[in-house]
Amino acid sequence: MDLKKKAQGKEIPQILPKGLMSSKRKVPFSGSLRMPALGTVHFMKPLHMRSPVPQGRRHTLPASEFRSLSPEDAISVFEIEREAFISVSGECPLHLDEVRHFLTLCPELSLGWFEEGRLVAFIIGSLWDQERLSLDALTLHRPHGSTVHVHVLAVHRTFRQQGKGSILMWRYLQYLRCLPYVRRAVLMCEDFLVPFYQRSGFHVLGPSEITVGPLTFTEMFYPVRGHAFMRRNSGC
Repeated sequence: MDLKKKAQGKEIPQILPKGLMSSKRKVPFSGSLRMPALGTVHFMKPLHMRSPVPQGRRHTLPASEFRSLSPEDAISVFEIEREAFISVSGECPLHLDEVRHFLTLCPELSLGWFEEGRLVAFIIGSLWDQERLSLDALTLHRPHGSTVHVHVLAVHRTFRQQGKGSILMWRYLQYLRCLPYVRRAVLMCEDFLVPFYQRSGFHVLGPSEITVGPLTFTEMFYPVRGHAFMRRNSGC
């Protein structure tokens, strides 16, 4: 008996396993919607087909990321700091235990720049409650202070001479403007670094009372509160 006649002239489609339906077979449909042929491509693509994503981008880490540091970052921080400062001045602003100390007490006052998960530059700060820095400021965090003491800024040797230090400091100062309890930022640096920090907006306060061996420093400040108008328009 002719099956087509039995179905009153309607063609009965052959039922095939899911995923093997041929795009050439006609399938009766009562509505007016038509599924585009491309709609089946994803389900038909073999699992071994190569992804169109370039090989060099096959990772889940962001290409560039800025975030606060944690105690787990302390070793990476200290390795960069040690290489950057020992070769120039013979002294590190912070020793490893001090890095861990500040990243435990006030991680929100740090900022790290990561490239594909690798730390390439960082800033560590803490709060201080006096107009000028003293020896205590090197190791203490004053939770009720309104001054951020910038202890150290360092860039990994393979990423220097690329402007990363200036960019990181700019982002850090922008971040400080979003903290309502911060009035200003202060730091001390060797004389040859004064022009660098002046370009970032810091002003000279004068010679620092702190010395480390034969090294002397210039104390500088940045008026965070003086930029309150920027804070109102920054989305903080």
